Amino acid sequence: MCSPGEAPPGPAPAGDLPPEWETDDERMAFLFSAFKQSREVNSTEWDSKMAFWVGLVLARGRRRGAVRTCLRELQNGFERRGSVPLGLGTVLRELLRRGKLQRESDFMASVDSSWISWGVGVFILKPLKWTLSSVLGDSKIPEEEEVLIYVELLQEKAEEVYRLYQNSALSSHPVVALSELRSLCAGLCPDERTFYLLLLQLQKEKRVTILEQNGEKIVKFARGLHAKVSPMNDVDIGVYQLMQSEQLLSQKVESLSQEAEKCKEDARSACRAGKKQLALRCLKSKRRTERRIEELHSKLDAVQGILDRIYASQTDQMVFNAYQAGVGALKLSMKDVTVERAENLVDQIQELCDTQDEVAQTLAGVGINGLAEMDSEELEKELDSLLQDSSKDSVDLPPVPQMVLSARVSDAELEAELEQLSVSAGDLAQKTPSASSEPKTALGLNL
Repeated sequence: MCSPGEAPPGPAPAGDLPPEWETDDERMAFLFSAFKQSREVNSTEWDSKMAFWVGLVLARGRRRGAVRTCLRELQNGFERRGSVPLGLGTVLRELLRRGKLQRESDFMASVDSSWISWGVGVFILKPLKWTLSSVLGDSKIPEEEEVLIYVELLQEKAEEVYRLYQNSALSSHPVVALSELRSLCAGLCPDERTFYLLLLQLQKEKRVTILEQNGEKIVKFARGLHAKVSPMNDVDIGVYQLMQSEQLLSQKVESLSQEAEKCKEDARSACRAGKKQLALRCLKSKRRTERRIEELHSKLDAVQGILDRIYASQTDQMVFNAYQAGVGALKLSMKDVTVERAENLVDQIQELCDTQDEVAQTLAGVGINGLAEMDSEELEKELDSLLQDSSKDSVDLPPVPQMVLSARVSDAELEAELEQLSVSAGDLAQKTPSASSEPKTALGLNL
């Protein structure tokens, strides 16, 4: 894209274009025409055309996921029936003015003037071009091959690089080799140039710093999502060298282990072929390799022990800083608090509580006892009068029946009673039963 040796992308797929792209020729002819020299001629048409192309250009960049573009690439992408939009240059100039796009040269110059020290020559830009663009500003229409950057997309992808590193095994220490980081971000960065742009964005946000040490470039990351990276110091470099030594020792041990296994297999093959002297030499070589492996293991253990102590010391330093911050906060919060003032305050509270209790008792005792005695005397008099009235107005109740009812009635008695009722059934229809017979019948039936 817009670089020597790179083929520009083809036209955008039909699904990525608005509906009127293929159906409304009159509308598209208007949109493909050049902008008027001044917006004041017809501001409505000017704004409508600008809004159409601004949205389309930004959507194309986000859809493709490429942080870089140029005028020629957009012209090829928006080609329609052999015609290209004539006003894309004006659209890009407007996007530069709004801050949605930025010239790549201006972006790199704004980050750090020493970028060439670790840029590995991937950015072939002349300082004269930086001066020209900085003098003219964004009022100049970009050239066809001039590389432009989608600002928001670059920031989002830089954040993805940072999160990718934080979730990887490389985050055990803030310093990592640039080559290892490049391999980690291979799926996110399609080319090396984009990778360096993302690193420049992180450097601009003060989340990474880059240093060249003994011909190798190393990157230091900030330890938190919202933290700023500190300058790379001797401790960081020393720990990085220890980590590299650990990695080299581990690789050497693995290689020697394979060599020892090969010597063992060669000895077996020599024994099967009857070559005793060759088998002995292979076994001796195997013993020497195993001794070297043991030596390397001891060195590897020493390096790992040092790294463990360094990590522990870093944790201790973090805890110490937290304690120190806590002590400072406690001093500020206890600045005006002393034991004497606390005791005086407690005494005042106790005195006020005692005074409140005395006031409450005084208020509760005024005239209340006299009222209570008067109330009790009146209540006793009223109770006596009620008792006297109740003795005068006693109600005469009927006597309690003394006849004991049988709990059970025999079958013979029930049959006799039934015969008596059947005999007198005719008389009951003509005569009114007496008041005294009803309770007897009820008692006889045990109702």
